[in-house]
Amino acid sequence: MNRSMTVLAAALGMVLAVGAAAVPASAAPGPAASAAGTAATAQGYTPAAGIAAGSAEDANNKAFYEAVMKSARAKQAATPYLLAVTVTYDASQAPTFRTVISQSAQIWNSSVTRVQLRAGSNADFRYYEGNDSRGSYASTDGHGGGYIFLDYAQNRQYSSLRVTAHETGHVLGLPDHYSGPCSELMSGGGPGTSCTNPYPNTTERNRVNNLWVNGLAVTG
Repeated sequence: MNRSMTVLAAALGMVLAVGAAAVPASAAPGPAASAAGTAATAQGYTPAAGIAAGSAEDANNKAFYEAVMKSARAKQAATPYLLAVTVTYDASQAPTFRTVISQSAQIWNSSVTRVQLRAGSNADFRYYEGNDSRGSYASTDGHGGGYIFLDYAQNRQYSSLRVTAHETGHVLGLPDHYSGPCSELMSGGGPGTSCTNPYPNTTERNRVNNLWVNGLAVTG
């Protein structure tokens, strides 16, 4: 996804949309303006509308991943016997998508072994919902706080489960790859609205496991 990044914030836009489920036609604005403030800027949610793909995009994805990992590993220090990093999310501000968010977490939890997603308080990142002309995206404030914003308009066009799993992939460290096939989760909306696959492929699963390997507790 194409998002511009400042020193204090990075917004990771998404070409996919959340779709399938019936959602309100309008709702209160999400954190795009309130939580992120003017520091988090974003361009269009289509590849052509945002910043150039490549190193800048990878840097945005890495910023979110590192912010979430920093928060998650700080909590893990209190329970060093755990064999995988537990990343906690809060879906209370995205009630329309609560079920889809839970399904997305289940998909990732069954796909990777070195990081697991759990709903709970003291969250490492949060989900929000609302209307935003930029569409759905993942964002970090640059200080360990992150969130995923799910846009209603996109939700009426694309698979809700795919878009949520895709955005969650950014939390786990994966970049966009719009030119990929439908079988590649991080290809986002590149394959078109008919693509509903919400599962990461083998390459994506392995990459997440490799990214989080250093979070494994040392046992012995």
